[in-house]
Amino acid sequence: MTGSVLYEAPGPRARRRARHASVVTALLLLGVLGWVIHCFAAEGELTYEKWGALIDPTNENFGPLWTLLGGGLANTLLAAGWAILLSLVIGTVLALTRITAAAWYRWAVVGVIELLRGTPVVVLIFFSAQALPALGLNVSLMWALVIGLTAYNCVIIAEIVRAGVTALPVGQSEAAYAVGMRRHQVLLHVLLPQAFRAMLPALISQLVVVLKDTSLGVTISYAEFVQRGEIAIENLDNQIQVYLALGVVFILINYTLSRIAVHTERALSRGRSAAGEPESAAATGD
Repeated sequence: MTGSVLYEAPGPRARRRARHASVVTALLLLGVLGWVIHCFAAEGELTYEKWGALIDPTNENFGPLWTLLGGGLANTLLAAGWAILLSLVIGTVLALTRITAAAWYRWAVVGVIELLRGTPVVVLIFFSAQALPALGLNVSLMWALVIGLTAYNCVIIAEIVRAGVTALPVGQSEAAYAVGMRRHQVLLHVLLPQAFRAMLPALISQLVVVLKDTSLGVTISYAEFVQRGEIAIENLDNQIQVYLALGVVFILINYTLSRIAVHTERALSRGRSAAGEPESAAATGD
C-alpha cells in the first residue's frame, strides 16, 4: 500500500467524488463552449466571409493576409530573439555582480534591479521609443522594443540566477576553494552551470514571457504580429477571427518552447545520472 508523507491517500469515496466533480466540470465547460458557439453563429461570426481569408487557400485574401501576418511574426521573433539574448547575458552579469559586490556599492546594484523590476514593461518600452530620441539616441522601433523588454526582463533573470546560485549547497563552493580555484572560477565553472540547470524551468518561463510581451510593440507602432493583425482587421472586418488566429499561433510557439524546456531538463537529468553512475561504481569497487 503506497501513500504520501504529506497527505493521506484518497479513499474510494474521495475518488468517486473527484470523478463526479470532474464530470460536472467538463459538462459545464462544454455547455459554456456550446453557448459561445451559438452566440457566434447568431451574430454571423461563423460565416465563410469571416473565416475564408484565414482558412481557404483559394480565397483571394488568403495569400496577402498570411504574407502580412508572416512578416509580423518574423518581426516578433526577431525582437524576441534579441531581447532574450540580451536579457540572459545582462541578467547573468547583474546576478554575478550582486553576488560579488562589496558592501559599499551593492546598494547601487540592488537599487537598479529593484527600480527596473518595479517599473511596468510598457513604460520602459515607451521610454525607449520616446525619451531616447529626445536625448539624441535615435533608435529604430524594433530596438526601442528590444531595449524596453531587455531592461525589464534582465533584472527578473538576474534574480532567478541569483536565487539558483544562493540555493546551492555551501559544500560546492568550499570544495572548489579547497582545490585552489579562485572566486571567479568557482562562480563561472562550478556554481553558475549548476544554477542554470536548477533554474531552467523558471528561465524558460521568463523567456516565454519575453516572447508574449513583444505584442506590446503595438503601442509604439512596431510592425510586429499583433500590429499586423490589426491592419488585417481594418481591411477585412473580422476582428474575432484574426485575434483567435493570433492567439493560436502564440499558443503553439509558447507550447513548443515549453516542450523544449522539458526535454532539455530531462536530457540534463539523464546526463547527471550517467555521470554519477561511474563514480558510484568506483566508490563501491565494482
